[in-house]
Amino acid sequence: MMIICKRQFVKHLIANIKNVNSLSLAQQSRMCSSSQNAKFWISPQKSRLYVSFFCTLIHIFLRCRRFSMAHAAFSTMRGCNLVPDLCFWNRLLLQFNIFGDVDQVMLLYFDMLSCGVVPNVHTRNVVIHSLCKIGNTEQAIQLVRKNESDNVSYNTLIWGFCRKGLVEAGFGLVCEMVKKDISVDNFTCNILIKGFCERGLLLKARWVMEMFCHTDQAICKDIVGFNTIIHGYFKAHEVSDGLEIAEGMGHEGVLPDIVTYNILINGFCKMGDFATAKSLMEELLECGNVNSTENMDRMLSIKPNVITYTTLISNLCKQSEMDKALCMYEEMTKNGLLPDLVTYSSLIHGLCKCGRILDAKQIFEEMKIVGVDPNHITYSILIDYLLKHGDVCTASALQCQMVVHGISFDNVVLTSLMYGLFKAGKARDAERMYQTLINFNMDPNYITYTALLDGRIKCGDMESAEFLLQEMEQKKVVPNIFTFSALINGYVKRGIPDAAMASMKKMVHNNVMPNVFTYGNMIDGCFKDGKKDMALSLYEEMKSFGILDNNFVLDAFVNNFKRQGKIEEAEALLGDMVSSGVKPDLVNYTSLMDGLFKSGKHSAALELAQEMKDTGLGFDTVAYNVMLNGLLRSGQYEVYSIYSEMKHFGLVPDLLSFNTMIHACCKEGKLENAFNIWKEISGHGLKPNSVTCNIMLRGLCEVGEIDKVMELLNEMQRTGLQPTRSIYKVLIGVASKDRKAQRILGMHKRLISMGLKVDQTVHNTLISTFCRLGMTACATSQLEKMREGGFSADVITYNSFIHGYCKISFTNKALETYSKMLVEGVSPNVATYNHLFEGLTASRRFQEVAVLLEEMRLRGLVPNANTFDTLISGYGKMGYKKEAIMAYCEMITKGFVPRISTYNVLMSEFAKVGKMKQAQELMLEMQGREVQPNASTYDILVSGWCKLSKHLQLDRYFRVSCQAEVKRLLHEMNEKGFTPSESTLSHISPALGKPRKQTPW
Repeated sequence: MMIICKRQFVKHLIANIKNVNSLSLAQQSRMCSSSQNAKFWISPQKSRLYVSFFCTLIHIFLRCRRFSMAHAAFSTMRGCNLVPDLCFWNRLLLQFNIFGDVDQVMLLYFDMLSCGVVPNVHTRNVVIHSLCKIGNTEQAIQLVRKNESDNVSYNTLIWGFCRKGLVEAGFGLVCEMVKKDISVDNFTCNILIKGFCERGLLLKARWVMEMFCHTDQAICKDIVGFNTIIHGYFKAHEVSDGLEIAEGMGHEGVLPDIVTYNILINGFCKMGDFATAKSLMEELLECGNVNSTENMDRMLSIKPNVITYTTLISNLCKQSEMDKALCMYEEMTKNGLLPDLVTYSSLIHGLCKCGRILDAKQIFEEMKIVGVDPNHITYSILIDYLLKHGDVCTASALQCQMVVHGISFDNVVLTSLMYGLFKAGKARDAERMYQTLINFNMDPNYITYTALLDGRIKCGDMESAEFLLQEMEQKKVVPNIFTFSALINGYVKRGIPDAAMASMKKMVHNNVMPNVFTYGNMIDGCFKDGKKDMALSLYEEMKSFGILDNNFVLDAFVNNFKRQGKIEEAEALLGDMVSSGVKPDLVNYTSLMDGLFKSGKHSAALELAQEMKDTGLGFDTVAYNVMLNGLLRSGQYEVYSIYSEMKHFGLVPDLLSFNTMIHACCKEGKLENAFNIWKEISGHGLKPNSVTCNIMLRGLCEVGEIDKVMELLNEMQRTGLQPTRSIYKVLIGVASKDRKAQRILGMHKRLISMGLKVDQTVHNTLISTFCRLGMTACATSQLEKMREGGFSADVITYNSFIHGYCKISFTNKALETYSKMLVEGVSPNVATYNHLFEGLTASRRFQEVAVLLEEMRLRGLVPNANTFDTLISGYGKMGYKKEAIMAYCEMITKGFVPRISTYNVLMSEFAKVGKMKQAQELMLEMQGREVQPNASTYDILVSGWCKLSKHLQLDRYFRVSCQAEVKRLLHEMNEKGFTPSESTLSHISPALGKPRKQTPW
């Protein structure tokens, strides 16, 4: 029966806790005071047992940081009319205070008083401590003065005042203690010493020690006081005074302990004096090797601990000396010390900073194995690094681990995640992370706002960035140099230096002074926008503020000289900067080397490359690619020899370098070298991407290596590389060479099976290919499939059909397509009309050409060079010389240069009627416009002069001049490597000695 009763009580208890848990804190408090509403009456004999049970349950909830459950358990206990005795009240108050639920302490205290339980000094001391924690010293001092208090009460109150920076007020309470005959002890002294040290009042701290620890007093100077003062001096960078106190401790009968050594080691590390810090560590280890029994206690008190090693490891990590840090870590574990969370986090942060992510992951896994649970900081370090380097999947997995392990997301974690997602190109996810931060009722700080503003700017949303800056001002969040720099950088990159200048003025107005990077960015932006005077004015302003030049400013000037082709000035500036103490970095050297290559100074560029190597700067991938492109552009070097030489030079290529070299090999037609370079990609830990495959496929297609194209496609499929739209266009073009629809569709299906995303461009490419070949029926079939897939025909689709119909002389069908296009609301472009003009002129439908030409102009479309070429060729071929000449004159007036085919049509029309002088003038005009004649040009002119020389009515002198012109043209034709056609050979005058077909011209 007893067991059943207990079960019913526990069952009711659990249900009651769940119900209470959903209530607010105020409702729970009211419930506590409503003991008369309790459903169960418990006998006094059992009440202490149940109270003990509840106290244990509350303690467990607090240890697990389940505060709401702890509140609910307490409310349920009070709801059951259970009143703890003083011992249990003190225990509950202490536990809520220890575990940080300070607000609940006062509620418990008032509830205790309402139950008629009289508190003792210990009770009030806990309450005083909780009030001091939240800065409520006014209420705390009332409790001390109106009730019985001891030295713990006053020491706690003094600590509260010191914590708020009111050290003098805390010191004043000592008089009150003396008046009440409450003993002043070492705790009182050390609390005040710490308070003065934190305020930077080190002399007052020493005076407090001397006053309290006078020979007449019962208080002795202790190690805690000395350590506090030493730490204060090191924190204030007054090292000599700190060392003086440390050395004088022995005269006061106080020997340094491990805390003293840790303070000294940390101080020297922060100063960058690792040698002294290491010597102190060695001193500690030597003391630890003493084996005499009398020194055993001393040895234990100064034995290096986890803090000692962690201090050294942390500072070595900050200096990126990871090998030394890892050695110290191994030494620590060998000495039997287990690294703590700070040790592991410092190592992981240092390894990530040095790019050693695999080692960082190994340390991360190791810490979990040894039972050290990573916290939100540890996760933040790894997630931040992974996102910055684009590894979104692994970062998301770690984020999930945080959720699973119940690690709370604070402002730092969410800001890191947001910044990393922006950097990885996941803008939507980053914005969602910001919303999560807002939904968690966290107030964004200036770091959060700066990360969000920078991310939005990089996405091109300058308007939103400006709005965000206004929001910061409204919420009294002060923007810093990084906030304004991000905004200025955004305007500069978008070529709006005036807006950037306005932001810079606003920055100064907000008392945020620009630094050298701000000026460098502005100067670079002004130079790029052609505002040289503004750039120089900013530079002078920077110098007037005493801001020294740096590499960033140097690079802005070097790039400006490079853009203007003034490479000598760039070289001179670099020399001047070196003389003034600016040491050029890799970026400066790379910019200058690029300029030297582009200005044709290849030997000077190579000398600079050697200088970079000799000075120890080395080459990064950018410098490598600048050198590679410079050498290839010079045309003096063969690609494979450049690659071999650069390997000998110790340079490591990246994928862009390999792509550049493969492209150059394909351009030279040396596909074997291209394949050899392809094979070496994997040897450098790289994988070919879609760009690499595109280059190789184009190269193979150009030389007709179809079998190797298919092999490469198979390899792409094995490695999971998906074809791009660019690759699709190339391969569909290759498949169309034998003019077989089945082969084209086979290639289309093959590429889709490899993962090609079928979009509007893919459909248009296939339709255009069919139309180009005159296969309009196949194109129509594909149009239906395209519409089934949810895509509508656009102007490119209709243009393909119009071009296809005109090509097979279905002009009416082309016009029908044009009308349908207008009905469906698709606006034609210039290309649409050009295709129609081509079809109509070929069909001699010139009246419709005139109508369409007028319609085109009414739509606001301006004829381009292709329009005029089409019209001139159409008019010329049909014998409409006047219209052809008028179109030609209009074309020249509008600044267009005709194609060679257009010139050939006009010259042919003149040659047909014997107007060879006009044809010759066109030839000269054509060459004056840098349009080079082709074989057809020479055929037209040679044939024309030959026909003219055969006219009987011509006198002998004119006939001879015609023959001389033929000879001149044939000689010129021969020099350019052209051979006369059969038709031209048949017209050459017998007086010239008719050549045989195989005779070289």
